[in-house]
Amino acid sequence: MPGAIEDYALLGDLQTAALVGLDGGIDWLCLPAFDSPACFAALLDDERAGRWRIAPAGHGHATRRRYRGHSLVVESEWDTAEGTVRLVDCMPPRGEAADVVRVVEGVSGRVRMRMWLRLRFDYGSVAPWTRYGGHGLSAIAGPDAVWLNTTVALSEIAGAVCAEFAVSAGDRVPFVLTHTPSHLPQPTPVDPFRAVADTVGFWENWISRCRYRGPWDAAVRRALVTLKALTYAPTGGIVAAATTSLPEQLGGPRNWDYRYCWLRDATFTLQALLGTGFVDEARAWREWLVRAVAGDPAKLQIMYGTDGRRRLPEYTVDWLSGYEGSAPVRVGNAAADQLQLDVWGEVLDCLHLAREAGLPTHDVAWDLQRALLDHLEGHWDEPDNSLWEVRGPRRHFVHSKVLAWAGVDRALHTVEHHGLDGPVDRWRRLRDRIHAEVCEHGFDARRGTFTQFYGSQGVDAALLLLPRVGFLPWDDPRVRGTVDAVRHHLCRDGLVLRYQPDADGGVDGLPGTEGAFLACSFWLADALHATGRTEQARALFQRLLDLRNDVGLLSEEYDTVNRRHVGNTPQAFSMVGLINTARELAGSHTRTSADTDEQDLTDRDDTTL
Repeated sequence: MPGAIEDYALLGDLQTAALVGLDGGIDWLCLPAFDSPACFAALLDDERAGRWRIAPAGHGHATRRRYRGHSLVVESEWDTAEGTVRLVDCMPPRGEAADVVRVVEGVSGRVRMRMWLRLRFDYGSVAPWTRYGGHGLSAIAGPDAVWLNTTVALSEIAGAVCAEFAVSAGDRVPFVLTHTPSHLPQPTPVDPFRAVADTVGFWENWISRCRYRGPWDAAVRRALVTLKALTYAPTGGIVAAATTSLPEQLGGPRNWDYRYCWLRDATFTLQALLGTGFVDEARAWREWLVRAVAGDPAKLQIMYGTDGRRRLPEYTVDWLSGYEGSAPVRVGNAAADQLQLDVWGEVLDCLHLAREAGLPTHDVAWDLQRALLDHLEGHWDEPDNSLWEVRGPRRHFVHSKVLAWAGVDRALHTVEHHGLDGPVDRWRRLRDRIHAEVCEHGFDARRGTFTQFYGSQGVDAALLLLPRVGFLPWDDPRVRGTVDAVRHHLCRDGLVLRYQPDADGGVDGLPGTEGAFLACSFWLADALHATGRTEQARALFQRLLDLRNDVGLLSEEYDTVNRRHVGNTPQAFSMVGLINTARELAGSHTRTSADTDEQDLTDRDDTTL
């Protein structure tokens, strides 16, 4: 059985990620990339789907666990009757090949250890051809080849690779798992001890650039390291999470593949990176975005692959039983084909933020923005699936209309303040028209709140973003009424649901329910702060910090009944929410080009979008 979702710590090499549990088992790893088929998929079934565990013989969860400093190196320690032993896990930043390094260190006494490895490629369906030689092995199946190097003797028991050994104080026993395409020769194995030191050095050097200073420094830095770990370094794309099909309801069917890049995250992510000093990462994310959306504006998608590819066909992996029986297990995401009108506004808002922050830009980007705006102008009044990717009927979602308004508003600002060309009178009339329609059809005057969609009886946590994008000021009574309605109708144990799935006849077209959405809970903390209820905002923020697991990670949602993390993990949207809310409550804001000094953007130039 896999552990609880909150039992897992993240390892990563900026191209893929692994999850290691409290019991020393790696239950999830996709090679060579985030969205490649998993070779350890026990997380979604059991050990037969692939797992690699190292722990004291006969012992379960570690006594304690931590990341080493601000790095992505995990140290797990067991106190046993025989003594104390430490397991050090990491994935060094990608060099010649993808490596997982595990080092067993004796701390005191003499502790008997057991290593158990079962490789299963293609989400547990393919057992490799394994050959042993010396203190190592090779395993090959189809396009994949894996080598394991160690200093202890290996044996095979019931289809798994095993090792029994003991460590005394001062002993170090390394294991290095290396993956390459099977048609390539075996790569030179990394030195395990140097790899651990180099990995610590890489992350400590990277986080030293953080410019956040505030009462939640450690939490923000861990969130930033996690966000960086979810970045696909070759392109700058940031995946929504490291996993697929971890359920939003335990035992339910709301299981989705989040190993792709969502446009809805763009502005929030850029705010988090720019606001904490990570200009290079912000630029890389913006450049990924521009490349991904280039082309016919009518074919803009809500998500793309890490390399910007568009086709993400969804299918089910029926031989896996799912996390705690939560089936089906899905690979790919059919929501990529949905119409979500908010993404046009999201892209325009993101590029506007990048320009205001002074990021160097391309000459052709304004042409791209003009094309996106032209399409938005002709389609903003259509029904869509909303940013929550509902699989029910399309509707006139209020948040989608407001983001369309934001896209037009940002274009007007660009022309008026940056000297670029555009039909400002026409755009101004369009902006005013969208605003008037939303206020007429998307606001319930009787209840004093905006609604999820035109004619809806429900509310939507995304309505908390209306003042954040400038649609109305925070002191507008309609905004406060909406914040209060979200608190009244969507809060469970103080945390925020995205919406009520069963409202208005079942808005999302899916059975079951889901947990509280953590990013929305951060939005509520922001809204409380902005409407003058800062003590309540701080209390909610502290509650959210308390939900992090022992190594500072958050999944997508929280089950307030079972008191457990649910949804894919670690979730970039949740970690970004933590960063941005910490900045808001600490009084810091994303700076614009007007107050950004030259040291921030050492290679900035005078080009504009």
